[in-house]
Amino acid sequence: MDFETAHAQFLDYHRARRSGERKGRLLRGHQYAEKLLLKNVWWPLFGNLDHLHPEYEVLDCNRKSQFLDVAFLPPFGKFGLECDGFQSHVKDMDRERFSYALNRDTFLTGMGWKMIHFSFEDVQNRPEICRTLLQLVLSPYLIRSLPTRPAVFIEKEILRYAWTLGRRVRPKDVADYFDVDFRTARKWLRSLVEKGWLQPIARGRDIRYYELKEVAMEHLL
Repeated sequence: MDFETAHAQFLDYHRARRSGERKGRLLRGHQYAEKLLLKNVWWPLFGNLDHLHPEYEVLDCNRKSQFLDVAFLPPFGKFGLECDGFQSHVKDMDRERFSYALNRDTFLTGMGWKMIHFSFEDVQNRPEICRTLLQLVLSPYLIRSLPTRPAVFIEKEILRYAWTLGRRVRPKDVADYFDVDFRTARKWLRSLVEKGWLQPIARGRDIRYYELKEVAMEHLL
């Protein structure tokens, strides 16, 4: 199925299940920019629109209704995708609206949402950047949701974890993070050394630490 057909069915599905202001907001709000976000960013990565909800209603800290451009609601989390135009989200925003926008995102974060923002200019002209960032955010959750974790996913997650540590990674770090034994953690790290993504650091005769090499970033996604 191509994107246009899938998108038409997607909107029909959600229109049929809404009424009142929720339906009105869908008809008014899901326009060119929101559709482009799905077409240029989401569809090339996933090839479907599963678990997506356009113009999804959430309550802010004052219990007032707000609508996310797109909500991604798989079994393993809640993600809000926003396509922000410079004119409406920056240039025409006063101090009060600016503060509210920041407070809303912080509140939603506290309520378990992961908010993901893209500029309209990037969605339209540089969608590959948006796809890279979206993949970077979602891949750890997608990996953990799998019944079994393929080796390539484990490798990516080790690289991601090593990056976030901000220091050299030890077998013990990996063992604790993945809940595996020390021998398995060391085996995984040695495999990344053989691929040229980690640099082993010796202390005396033993390899105690592993350091990310610059080339590792290319394999993080």
